[in-house]
Formats: sequence, C-alpha cells, structure tokens
Amino acid sequence: MPPFRTVAAYAPPGVSLLSVGVVGEMFGGPDFDFALCADRPGPVRTDLGLPLAVEHGLDRLAGADLVLALPWSGFRTPPPAPVLDALRSAHERGATVAAHCVGTFALAAAGLLDGRRATTHWRFAALLATLHPGVVLDTGALYVDEGRVVTGAGAAAGFDLCLHLLRREHGAAAANSVARNLVLPAHREGGQAQYLAAPVPEVCSDDRLSEVLDWARARLGEPLPVEALARRALMSRRSFARRFTAATGTTPHAWLLAQRLNAAEELLETTDLPVEEVARRVGYAGAAVLREQFVRRRGVPPREYRRAFTQRRT
Repeated sequence: MPPFRTVAAYAPPGVSLLSVGVVGEMFGGPDFDFALCADRPGPVRTDLGLPLAVEHGLDRLAGADLVLALPWSGFRTPPPAPVLDALRSAHERGATVAAHCVGTFALAAAGLLDGRRATTHWRFAALLATLHPGVVLDTGALYVDEGRVVTGAGAAAGFDLCLHLLRREHGAAAANSVARNLVLPAHREGGQAQYLAAPVPEVCSDDRLSEVLDWARARLGEPLPVEALARRALMSRRSFARRFTAATGTTPHAWLLAQRLNAAEELLETTDLPVEEVARRVGYAGAAVLREQFVRRRGVPPREYRRAFTQRRT
C-alpha cells in the first residue's frame, strides 16, 4: 500500500484547539490533501470557547488514507453513531485510523481498540480502562503502533504521533524535515515515558545537556561511551546518567541507539551508500551489527527497507 496522502481529521464539538494546530501544522502543507471535518460543515466550538470554521462534513472521512479523531472536552460521552460508523468504515476499507490524548476514547467507542494495545493521556487512562475494558492499555507510552490503528498520549504527544506516522509511511528524511521546520525533536521512541521531569533536551537551548546531545549527534560515527558524554557535560558518569534519564525519560545508551538508527534510516532513504558504509557512518562496527539492530526496530533488514522506499517513490 502506498504512503498516505489524503488526511481527514474529525473535530467534534469542544475539540482541542491545540490538537487542531498540531495536525494542521503536520499535514496542512502542499504534500498532503488535508481536510478538517465535523458532524456537518459550519462553526464548531472549541475547548477554549472559540468558534472554528469547518468546511467539511463526515463524507470526507470516507476517502481519506489517514483518519484522525481529535481530542475533545466531551470525551466521557461517545461520539454520535454516524461518527463511530465512519471510523469503523475507514478502518474496514484499509485506512489508518489514529488518535491521541482523549481522542483515543472515540476509537475505543467505535470498537477499534478491543484486544489491541493503546495509550491515552495518563490522567484519563483509568477512565478509559473502566469504560472500555477490552483495550490493552500501555499507560506509559508516548504512542502505540498497532498497524492501521495508532494511538498517542496527551497534549504535545500528538506531535510525536504525527511524526511517527510520517516516519513510518514517508521515511526519516520527510519526518526530520517537518521536525526541523517546527523546531521539534526529530524522533522520540513510542515506549519513552509520557511524564518527564524536564523538557526533552533537543529543544532546550539553555540546558547543559542540550549542547552534549548536539555534540554527540554530530559524531555518531565515533565511539561515544557514556563516560565521554559525562565528561563533556562536566559531570560524573552516575550524575550524568541520572540527570539524562530525568530529562529525557530514557537512558543515554537507548538515546544513542535511537539516534544511530534514525541516521541510518535517512542515509538508506536518501543515498546509494553501501550498507557497510552506512553502518560505519552511524557508528556500527559493521553491516551485520546494523542489520541486527535495524531488524529489531523496523522488522526488516536495511537493504529491504531501502528497496521498499525506492519502490514507493517510483
């Protein structure tokens, strides 16, 4: 199946204005046919009380490759039956259906999360479990990818969900380009913790860790033991590891692994470099080591990943 191009986002009464901004920034550009939809065309009141002009009704959900159910203030009550039917129909015809924060409640009400792993805002996870006991909740994840059903955590995790979908369908280069334009971290793993003690350092210019991470990203082809990162931060190894995990929700080793695989994906998509050279440039001893890590992350070896993206672009 080709990567998605048509995107429809359902905005119910009380829709989160933040979420409208998130999906609009991600998919409102020239690369996508993006539509904001409501129960019927016309003004929709947002969670801040401001009216939002929506041009499209539920019919636009019928032809979209990607259907997004946006979070709304009335999530404790299921959406109207025509909305649930539209979400189910989209899934049945092969579209990807996604939601973040309490938008997940709409997918659960449509029965699309029964027996599937899913996440939502951690504050409302217990309520989701009570209302929809068939959902297999992962309350700590930023997003959960179950193939054609993808869910994300609260508020700003909508950016992570959308970037993940871009990376999955259109590749690392496309996702990284959008992230740079929005001054966002290019990629956060889905299993990373929802609730962090501090902002993610990639976007925190005043934090000492941010300089260390920029320094490390520029040297992925070199050995980067935690001791070297700690020295760069002028900390002991133990203090650095503790501060790093508190700020990012992950360990230095896991962060480096993710950065190296991100860089490998982009090189595979955008260059003809041999896999051995890609491995060397991102810091692996050889193609075999890269292959092992790549298969764990993507489920396919590097050459097959490259071939798939080449075919999508021809």
